[in-house]
Amino acid sequence: MPHDEPAPLSMVEVQRSVAAELDRIGPVIDDLGRRFTDAGHEIALVGGPVRDAMLGRRHNDLDLTTSAHPDETERLLKGWADAIWDMGRDFGTIGCRKGEWQVEVTTYRSESYDPSSRKPDVAFGDTLAGDLGRRDFTVNAMAVRLPGREVEDPYGGILDLAHRVLRTPGTPEDSFSDDPLRMMRAARFAAQLGFEVDASVVRAMTAMAERIDIISAERVRDELVKLIMSPFPRRGLTLLVETGLAERVLPELPALALERDEHHRHKDVYEHSLTVLEQSIDQEERLGGPDLVSRLAALMHDVGKPRTRRFVDDGTVTFHHHDVVGAKLTRKRMKALRFSNDEIDAVSSLVELHLRFHGYGSGEWTDSAVRRYVRDAGDQLTRLHVLTRADCTTRNRRKAESLRRTYDDLEARIDRLAEAEELGAMRPDLDGNQIMEILGVGPGREVGEAYRHLLELRMDDGPLGEERAREELLAWWAQR
Repeated sequence: MPHDEPAPLSMVEVQRSVAAELDRIGPVIDDLGRRFTDAGHEIALVGGPVRDAMLGRRHNDLDLTTSAHPDETERLLKGWADAIWDMGRDFGTIGCRKGEWQVEVTTYRSESYDPSSRKPDVAFGDTLAGDLGRRDFTVNAMAVRLPGREVEDPYGGILDLAHRVLRTPGTPEDSFSDDPLRMMRAARFAAQLGFEVDASVVRAMTAMAERIDIISAERVRDELVKLIMSPFPRRGLTLLVETGLAERVLPELPALALERDEHHRHKDVYEHSLTVLEQSIDQEERLGGPDLVSRLAALMHDVGKPRTRRFVDDGTVTFHHHDVVGAKLTRKRMKALRFSNDEIDAVSSLVELHLRFHGYGSGEWTDSAVRRYVRDAGDQLTRLHVLTRADCTTRNRRKAESLRRTYDDLEARIDRLAEAEELGAMRPDLDGNQIMEILGVGPGREVGEAYRHLLELRMDDGPLGEERAREELLAWWAQR
């Protein structure tokens, strides 16, 4: 995946892109436009779909805005849509599906936050211009009236899009007061689109960073996930750190910017972590595509370093046990942001395991140690491969090549053992029922202890076979 900035667009490119996209989605928007205008209402394609059409980005999720109120919108969609849902009715939104298209139609509106509230107050508006004026950025404050396809751009969004810059329709202070989450969206759009953020927007984000505290953890998490899963996450994360927003939503990240002493006794952990993130993204074909767990693990893998940094008398610096401390910090932060338990377990496990490879030396591990590496990684083994390789950011080519060859050797050994021993389903040679039958005991603590003993033997010696496993089990039982 490229990490370079995209080039500016020409107006001709913008016009050509939007015309082609409107033709592609024409069978849906033209028909829907006539349906609403025949009933005496205005309707327009708006926001992200218009912006993405101008960027040549295609998707089948369409956002429209209308003068019709939700009940009337629902009535007009009945008989046209294949399915209708109204979970967003309180916010003026009726959703539907038409063939392969997902469509959301929202009544003209304005919304704002009470300084102490986590939820917006919604009021319906009566003009398209008023609706566009309440949107977050000029590139999202454009519309295409239907069915005539006239472009409405009252705030210069087309020019900003061509120049790849994010500005707000009004003052950024007013915009962020209305919805503080827009500060997170500024960073997210910078990461998604590769846009610059206007200096006035950056100043407002910095001055108003504490306003993000009224936004729910779930909404902050969703924006953070979109940012991290974007093509240019470094751009968005850097903006969060520089404006002070990261201090409030992901404080472990700015904490990585450890003070560097005059002798440069340790590398810049913050910049290193962003580079590891980018290098993990470059390997995502191994994971089948963009992968949130892998990206979060790369970003968080060194968050234990600030807590564990120690200066030694000989002038070196150490970070002993930063893997274990980092895993605990990662788990705590992800819980606070309301990530799922599966995501929390996966990411924190990878953070705890990220140093394990460095005990491999130049290949001195026994087969037993390799088996344990595979067992401890579990279903995160491929992600651990990605993280470990991405964690090499040295500019010393000889050292980097040596690390790569050594990890190649470890992966090859894992593959050989996996083929011979079915490492992916590593279990003792006897199951619980067999253990109970051989020992003549019922379910209980002894069975679990016997199972773990046989598993340790399996790790040390590889597959034993049922006969030897029986002998080892009986010998262990006799010694108890």
